[in-house]
Amino acid sequence: MLMTDFEIIAQRNARVEADKAWETSWTRRFFIASLTYVFLVFYLPVLGLEKSYLHATVPVFGYLFSTMTLPFIKKWWIANSYKKKD
Repeated sequence: MLMTDFEIIAQRNARVEADKAWETSWTRRFFIASLTYVFLVFYLPVLGLEKSYLHATVPVFGYLFSTMTLPFIKKWWIANSYKKKD
């Protein structure tokens, strides 16, 4: 029984780790960015915008930029804004 509980927890942890790896992977970012770009290239002309292939890059780069970790900003934020309450 105890080994079964341990195996269940180990399997759950493996799933959680795999989900976290997927959420932070460049593969996921690439597919979301690509699908966003393709959708916008076809949708923006419906709104009357010319050069939709160019305009569609703005939200794609915005998305990619928003998913960056930016370690130097994170380090600064932790040092200056995130203080544990005693």
